Amino acid sequence: MILLLIILLSGLKIDNEYQRSVIFRLGRYHGIKGPGMYWIFPVIDQRRQVDMRTITVDIESQETVTKDSVTVKVNAVLYFKINDPKKAILEVRDYTNATYQASLTALRNVIGQHNLDEILKDRETINKAIRTIVDQITDQWGLNVEYLEMKDVEIPQSMQRAMAKEAEAIREKRARMIKAEGEYDASAKLKDAARFIAENPAALELRRMQMISEVGAEQNTTTIVLMPSDFVTLAKSISESLQIKSDKEKK
Repeated sequence: MILLLIILLSGLKIDNEYQRSVIFRLGRYHGIKGPGMYWIFPVIDQRRQVDMRTITVDIESQETVTKDSVTVKVNAVLYFKINDPKKAILEVRDYTNATYQASLTALRNVIGQHNLDEILKDRETINKAIRTIVDQITDQWGLNVEYLEMKDVEIPQSMQRAMAKEAEAIREKRARMIKAEGEYDASAKLKDAARFIAENPAALELRRMQMISEVGAEQNTTTIVLMPSDFVTLAKSISESLQIKSDKEKK
C-alpha cells in the first residue's frame, strides 16, 4: 500500500498559470495538461513543459551589405509567444533557437533589399517586413511573432563623414536660399518705395526729415545734412534778391 501510494503521488503534477505540459504516453502524443494540478501515469507518461509567456530574444549585431553596397552592422530584438504547445514541441526541436535563426536570416535578406537611406529613415517599414517573414516561418511551429525591431544600425566612419558633409551642404543651401529670398523681397520693396517717391516728391522730404531726427537722437556732435539742389538754388536766388534790394535802398 505504501509503494502504491508513492507511485500515485509521483504522478501528481502542477503547472503554473503561464505553463502548459505536452503529455506523451509510451512515446506517442497524448494531450495537453495544465494549468493547475493533474495526474499522469508514472513511468508510462512523460511531459514536456512550455512557457506561454512572451519570450524575448536578442539578435546580436550582424554585418551585412545594403542594396547600395554599404556594409552595416545591425542588431535587433524579437518578442514571440507560443500559441500551440503541441506544434512547438512536435514540429521543431528547439523553437527558441529556430526562431532566432529565422529572424537572423530574414534580417539579412531584408537589409540587402534596401538602400542605406531607407534603412535609416524608414525603419518601421523594414521592421514590419522582417516581422512578416519571420511570422510566416514560425507559424508552422505554433509560434506568433509579436514584435521585432532593429535597435541600432552601425555604419562605417567614412560613410558617417560623408553623410555629415551632405547634411552640412543641405543646410548651407537652405540658408543661402532663405537669404536670397529675403534680398529679393527687400529689393521688391525698395522698388515700390522708389516708384512711390518718384510719384510723390514730398515723401522724399518727409523721409529726409525723419532721418535727420533719427540721427539727432543718437547724440552725435556733428550732423551733416545734404540739402536738395532745388533748395540751394532757391536760397541763392532769395539771397541775391535781398542783396539787390539792399543796394537800391542805399542809393
